[in-house]
Amino acid sequence: MAAAPLETLVVPAVSRHTATVIFIHGLGDRAEGMKPIIDRCKKDEDLSHVKWVLPYSPVRALTANMGIVMPSWFDILSFGLNSTEDEDGMRKSARLIQELIESEIRSGTDPSRIVIGGFSQGATMSLLSALTGSRKLAGIAVLSGWIPLKHKFKELASPIAASIPIFWGTGSADQLVKLQYSKECAEFLNTELGFPTLTPDSGEIKGLSYNVYDGLGHETTPSELDDLKSFIKRAIPKS
Repeated sequence: MAAAPLETLVVPAVSRHTATVIFIHGLGDRAEGMKPIIDRCKKDEDLSHVKWVLPYSPVRALTANMGIVMPSWFDILSFGLNSTEDEDGMRKSARLIQELIESEIRSGTDPSRIVIGGFSQGATMSLLSALTGSRKLAGIAVLSGWIPLKHKFKELASPIAASIPIFWGTGSADQLVKLQYSKECAEFLNTELGFPTLTPDSGEIKGLSYNVYDGLGHETTPSELDDLKSFIKRAIPKS
């Protein structure tokens, strides 16, 4: 039996809808937890054409957390990003998120006008969903995330993966996704998948824009969100 589609919180475009951002929450959170980020972006007139789709994750018992049930995109078998991963859960959630993308396309939004992103687990699912999918999206936004299934991600990635622009934001003081591991993920995108690294003054968008925010933990900061907003405006401009 096919899995039920994801429930979503939809924030309509302020003006005529010509682009969509799918933004995915992290562990233990809900779609509403992403609203402050969306509300900050919505205030910008240059993003008034964007519809925001905020999916709710499945609720599941977490193995590493004594079976406590909470919203999560995949099971956590043991703590530590280099530990065994719930590949089945990750890939099932990726398929559900890819179906959200297909739903937007069926409703008339071209893939080149769709950005996918998220925070923590949501960022990780954005990478898995977009880089293993068949659609060339406008961009991926990664906030405090990491590459899942890194040991086999290269074989899972689609041939068009490196053509999708990525904004990556991480904190130098993140205790969950430590800076060294985050840098290793960025290097993986460079060396294994062929993403060029973009400099802040390059003016380009195709490639990986990797940004470290000094003193930031596993959270967001206004300067990071302003950089995210700039990335989205370049990826799916109003005009």
